[in-house]
Amino acid sequence: MNDDIFNWKPPAPRQDQRADTPSDEPAADGADEYAQAVEPQDSEPVSPAAENERFETVPDEDLPGALEAILIVSAEPVEEDFLADLTGRPVSHIQRQLVTLSAEYTGERRGFDLRRTAGGWRLYTRGDYAGYVERYVTDGATAKLSKAALETLAVVAYRQPVTRGRISAIRGVNCDGVMRTLLTRGLVEECGSDPDSPALLYRTTTLFLERMGLESLDQLPELAPFLPDDLKDVENDAAIRQ
Repeated sequence: MNDDIFNWKPPAPRQDQRADTPSDEPAADGADEYAQAVEPQDSEPVSPAAENERFETVPDEDLPGALEAILIVSAEPVEEDFLADLTGRPVSHIQRQLVTLSAEYTGERRGFDLRRTAGGWRLYTRGDYAGYVERYVTDGATAKLSKAALETLAVVAYRQPVTRGRISAIRGVNCDGVMRTLLTRGLVEECGSDPDSPALLYRTTTLFLERMGLESLDQLPELAPFLPDDLKDVENDAAIRQ
């Protein structure tokens, strides 16, 4: 028998077949470049300057009105840098425009004032007209809280932190619906859990102090003149119901 049979090896593939033939050998440099080209690449972070280019520059004649509109809808002081980003204008230009607006409001004795506070700018009612604003509020032109909501809010203010169960026990009725209203209006908020139970604790918010015109809870009026003589009996009954 011919020994060449045992030494036979398959012929090497032609050049046009090698590209389709799987191989364990590392790919050539050209193949690596191709793979990098077709693989999805992570998007590069957009610089703040490029991000701001999506806003068109506000024309000179529209800039005062644009600033006023932004400040009116803002619930917090707006920083100059942010206003510059929104309007596409330099910060120094925004600063000069805000100072000009503030001076105009004061010179024309407008009912509102533009002040710089807490690192930003915000519109306020002018102090000269505080009496008229007080009339508006006290005459009920704004949305009123129901009697049940006011009672519940008073319980939270004077007994905080307090659970819903305790509030319901003091009032003698379920307070879940009223508490949802107070939470939605931002007058009360959660402040942890009762250490003796899984119940949530509630307290009043800074918005409550703002609406009441108070600096702190220490300025709440004393309850003693308004309490019944049998208050201890009432509290004992409430504790039993709880």
